[in-house]
Amino acid sequence: MKKVLTWVVFPIVIIVLTVLIVRSIQGPINFKKERARREVIAEQRLKDIRTLQVAYKSKHGKFTASMDTLIDFYNNGQITIVKQIGSMDDSLAVARHLVRRENVVMAVKDTLLKDHHFVADSLRYIPFSNGDKFGMKAVVKKVSGVDVPLFEATAPFNSLLRGMNHQLIVNLNAEREQTDRYPGLQVGSVDAPNNNAGNWE
Repeated sequence: MKKVLTWVVFPIVIIVLTVLIVRSIQGPINFKKERARREVIAEQRLKDIRTLQVAYKSKHGKFTASMDTLIDFYNNGQITIVKQIGSMDDSLAVARHLVRRENVVMAVKDTLLKDHHFVADSLRYIPFSNGDKFGMKAVVKKVSGVDVPLFEATAPFNSLLRGMNHQLIVNLNAEREQTDRYPGLQVGSVDAPNNNAGNWE
């Protein structure tokens, strides 16, 4: 019986314990790596939302809370670009009045978000969430007696990190809530002006 314990049971117990220890160490490391990978993709989508919101506001004077409106603005909207002809550094051209500025009307989709593989129809969806949508709000708020348009777009960790270690997501959310921070990724804020910054920037 002692030989069976020594040669069979103890090695199995040691192997099982070793596997459990390695998993307990690797779990948080893998979680952190996968979280970082997903966040980079979601951050780009939030930056795209911000780019379109800023362009929308420059045309309409306010932000929109509707993702449909924002996507339609990308697909069908137009914005005015100020184009400079000549260089202000060329004193001879300036003296001869050859330097001028013109307003050029261009389609939004021909102007914005051309530096990466942007797909307008994907804009509303939080990556890795199986179809969850970004939260989006837009308000006009009095700040020091002045009406200030504000917007925010959000992706909660519960959606962005779906399918990952549940307890580590719970811990991450609790940590954010204890420090009074949004439990996820957020760009802009409807509570106070923040220059449309992302909470990861």
